[in-house]
Amino acid sequence: MVNVKTVDGGARFLSSESCAALIAIGMTGAIYPMFTIVHPPQPCQHLTQSINSRTMQHSPLLDDLRTVIRTCPVIDNHAHNLLRPTELGTYAFETITTEAHGEALKDTFKSLSHIRAARQLRELYGCDAAASWDEVVAKRAQVLKDDSNGLIKRCLEGTHCILMDDGLDADTVHEYDWHDQFTTSKTKRIVRIESVAQDLMEVLTSGEQLSWHEDNDESRNDDINWIWIQFTEAFQADIEASILDPEVVGFKSVVCYRTGLDIRPTNVETRESINASFRDWVASCRKGECRLEHKGFNDALVELSLKCLSDSGKPKPVQFHTGLGDADINLLLSNPAHLQPLIERYPTVPFVLLHSSYPYTREAGYLATVFKNVYLDIGEVFPMLSRDGQLSIVRQSLELVPTSKLLWSTDGHWFPETYWLANKQFREVLEEVLVDYVHKEDLSVSQAIDFVRDIMFNNSNDLYALGETLQIDTAPTSSKAMSRGSADGRQQLENFLQREPAVEFVCIQWLDYMATTRTRILPIAEFSRLVAKDAGIGISRGSTGTLQNDAVTPACTPVGQIYVRPDLSTLRRTHAQHPLPSATVHAFFHDEHGQMLPECPRGVLQRLLQRTKDEHDITFLIGFEIEVTFLRRVPGPSATFEPWTTNQAWSTLTDEQYVTSLPVLAEMVKALLGIGIAVQQFHTESGQGQYEFVLPPLPALEAIDTLLQARQVVQQLAASHALRATLHPTPLRGIGTAAHAHVSLHPAEREGAFFVAGVLAHLDALCALTLPEAASYGRVRDDAWSGGTWVAWGSQNRETPLRR
Repeated sequence: MVNVKTVDGGARFLSSESCAALIAIGMTGAIYPMFTIVHPPQPCQHLTQSINSRTMQHSPLLDDLRTVIRTCPVIDNHAHNLLRPTELGTYAFETITTEAHGEALKDTFKSLSHIRAARQLRELYGCDAAASWDEVVAKRAQVLKDDSNGLIKRCLEGTHCILMDDGLDADTVHEYDWHDQFTTSKTKRIVRIESVAQDLMEVLTSGEQLSWHEDNDESRNDDINWIWIQFTEAFQADIEASILDPEVVGFKSVVCYRTGLDIRPTNVETRESINASFRDWVASCRKGECRLEHKGFNDALVELSLKCLSDSGKPKPVQFHTGLGDADINLLLSNPAHLQPLIERYPTVPFVLLHSSYPYTREAGYLATVFKNVYLDIGEVFPMLSRDGQLSIVRQSLELVPTSKLLWSTDGHWFPETYWLANKQFREVLEEVLVDYVHKEDLSVSQAIDFVRDIMFNNSNDLYALGETLQIDTAPTSSKAMSRGSADGRQQLENFLQREPAVEFVCIQWLDYMATTRTRILPIAEFSRLVAKDAGIGISRGSTGTLQNDAVTPACTPVGQIYVRPDLSTLRRTHAQHPLPSATVHAFFHDEHGQMLPECPRGVLQRLLQRTKDEHDITFLIGFEIEVTFLRRVPGPSATFEPWTTNQAWSTLTDEQYVTSLPVLAEMVKALLGIGIAVQQFHTESGQGQYEFVLPPLPALEAIDTLLQARQVVQQLAASHALRATLHPTPLRGIGTAAHAHVSLHPAEREGAFFVAGVLAHLDALCALTLPEAASYGRVRDDAWSGGTWVAWGSQNRETPLRR
């Protein structure tokens, strides 16, 4: 402890940590009558980071973020059909982690992406950790034989719905709606415009449609002109029909594969190229080769599709394959930067740049940032890249792109494992990136959670106008009594008991509606069973309607049960002088189904804090001052009390205090420090027998838990010295007792508009909670530095109820 003297001879006792903090932040100037900073210093960055890091490290909010990342349902905005059972041998299974084919495929077994995927597939199939790839493939074949639908169901677990490009290998795969049995909501179609064109041309160039004149140029030209008219009319009609089809939510072009993303506009200058390439395509189709890879007409087809969409009034999105692809792609022309002129020509049509545009993610990110109608899909790199590559892609995507413009897809195709690996690896990488950003304070937990929901679900839901509802448990995991029979809870308890092996009892505590702390004491074996079996202490709902002396009120009812479930994040060793070798833990109210009850005091606060963060992006730190009056019993037949000390004034250290109170106060502070409750300072207050302990700023729920535990320690140690510690507002004539709360809002600029005005607007109602007894109003007087009687705020003004 450090005894800090003020210029008028006053004294305050600070912990050495608090004193070091004051020195570290350069706090200088006169300190009178309280810590008034005359020359505000610059904050000490390393100290602030250290405090925030410690707070975040032990905060259950990070568990909330991890839970949302691991469980949030996904709208898979780009994927493909699964193979029919008879076609499973059509493609090599090792292609799930590579775009290589032929001879190049042999080297994939040495890639990080394949090695990682193989390890994860062993987990999926239940293989031995040392199983070879051949053994993995054999086990997969057995799983498919025994229960293929079961494997698919597991691989698509967590997928809300799939937006399926069903133009890939249509003859070998299941129909798009076949996949509905494995997803929460129905699969929707993404129409591949090149497939529509090829199907039409196959019909138009067949012998049944026209008599082809190979040797007669004039007649052949007539045929081509006829085909041109028939094709463009039919193609436009098909696109317009798809725009109106509720089963179709978007379109896709693979022009990147065919002729590149440098799409030239349809005009007089390109007309000759369009005509020539159309003639070439018709000739190819006559030979049975209808793959559309003819530059001029390829470009014109994309332009025609975009014009149809633009003219529709409410254009559906168009997905473009960009970046990563197999060997027949022109990598240089797969750069989405080539699309910029096209994007500018069709500003009302949403463009979705697929596959993270790897390796051009930053170029795609730029387009998604500066153009309202461009979105970036983070897909295909899972599981095609190594973990570091995936981390880099996610970070590059977040470098510039607003998270409202990012979409998730698996690019799952042929094999159900492609869906499973992509979702699993994406969740792992997203968790690592976002938790890192939270630790570095670039994001709050609530902002990170919003990012997850948007990328995985909301953005696709809005962009494709799906009308789906995100069904996810939005209550924080920290409000679900984290210790319930989960492995995490058991591990938390085990870790605590390893640190505190002497603990034999646990005091489960909760605050009732009269601000009375209720306690049940369990032997450690029974408490361990409670945690392991996902159980709670049953109490009557009627107990919430009793007064401090258990007198019943009209709110009491003999019907109903509350299950008091411990929150192990609050588990704390009791102080060394406690008669029992024990620990305390705060609790939530749950029903018989394990759901948080709406009347749970801690749960209400938790929900309000989360709502404030979600809706207003505001968080709080709260530091409490515990003003307490110590009394001793007067010997005699009547139960009367007198102040413990009388020769005192605010922040003084008289002879009486030096001998009488200082050793006991120091014992209390050391006891608090011993159980992990920091005390920033303690000092004499103005009333007889009145002292104050100042607690540090903490997140709101943690601050209140700490306040209750600290008060209990002070009360118990006072009793051990035959003293009564009371928080009564006017226990004696003269100076009253208060409960001062220091509240910091983050960001600070919201404080005036949000907090100050809100408190003053509701101050009458707040008095019902903050001044609950008639005696409370005896303390609140004008000209007594007690907050005054006016609805007002002031800067450094002790006569206002709210001061800045």
